[in-house]
Amino acid sequence: MHPLEPLVHPNRNAFAADPFGYGASAWHKWENACLVAGVRKPMKEMPTDDDLKSPILWLCHAQALTEAAIHLVRTEPNFESMPVPVRGVCDCQFIATALMLVGYSLEVCLKGFIIIKHGVESYKENEKAHRHHELVKLAELVPGLTEKDKAILMALTHFTKWAGRYPDPGTKYFSHTAEIFRLSETHKITAGELFRLAARIMGVAKKLVEGDENGS
Repeated sequence: MHPLEPLVHPNRNAFAADPFGYGASAWHKWENACLVAGVRKPMKEMPTDDDLKSPILWLCHAQALTEAAIHLVRTEPNFESMPVPVRGVCDCQFIATALMLVGYSLEVCLKGFIIIKHGVESYKENEKAHRHHELVKLAELVPGLTEKDKAILMALTHFTKWAGRYPDPGTKYFSHTAEIFRLSETHKITAGELFRLAARIMGVAKKLVEGDENGS
């Protein structure tokens, strides 16, 4: 066994001892995995800007967010610590948090697409243009999106921007509250359609990594 192999695996004891350090150490795990595989030189103390643009890190982060979202959707907390009349309020907000994570997972995945498609240097040169949550714009590389797909991405964008974090978009953006309901009701969006689209977009990433330039 390679001496670094144990450092590659998940370690919740390390999380318990140092939650912030463990949570920020994904790059170090990746460096260790490369060392074990014999494809990298000894690791540096801290990553460079280019190191953190590795598509592997972005796609792994997207998968981590996806797993977190799936775990929340499959969980039904009873909110025993809250008064009975507001438990339904909390449950809606709990699902809003899960939708936020779904949106973030697609955002990170789509930005990973851009890095894969155009390279690290090109991404860095245009980084300000990608520094937003607009999923429809980020999804321009995904082939075959329908108007309903775009409506799903538009609705998810609201959850990444505010609806998964706050109950209020802010006075200036008050109309965004009604926009979520308009998109949902106009396009009759179901949970199944939402998660099928998310899976399809993640599947395009897999094809890009495997070398299919069109992701088709």
